[in-house]
Amino acid sequence: MANFNSQKRKNQMNKKRTGGQQNSEQINGETYVRVRVPNEKELEQFAVVLQLMGTNQVKALCEDGIERQFRIPGKLMKKVWLRENDLIIVKLWDFQPTKGDVVWRFLGHQTEYLKRNGYLQKLPI
Repeated sequence: MANFNSQKRKNQMNKKRTGGQQNSEQINGETYVRVRVPNEKELEQFAVVLQLMGTNQVKALCEDGIERQFRIPGKLMKKVWLRENDLIIVKLWDFQPTKGDVVWRFLGHQTEYLKRNGYLQKLPI
């Protein structure tokens, strides 16, 4: 029992030191990046931030070519800082498809990975 608790404690300390879960793995000397992709069934898609419009509003160009207005939920507002030309995942509202919520923001190396693997062909990045 004590061995299990000490191992659990070490794992918790490693997570604190590394800043949470790792987004990449090394297998056979190659680095593989874990990247979140949009779930089409839940009306999620890629978008590029065009303009910041105040407190929690963002104007973005979606991958279907339509410019829409999105809201940054309170859960993400203080933790995730958006800038123009950032790649994000947005979730459209089912009752008003001209608006939606920001779900995820990608970092630079994640954007490059998605670009290399052909996920962003419809976006002007």
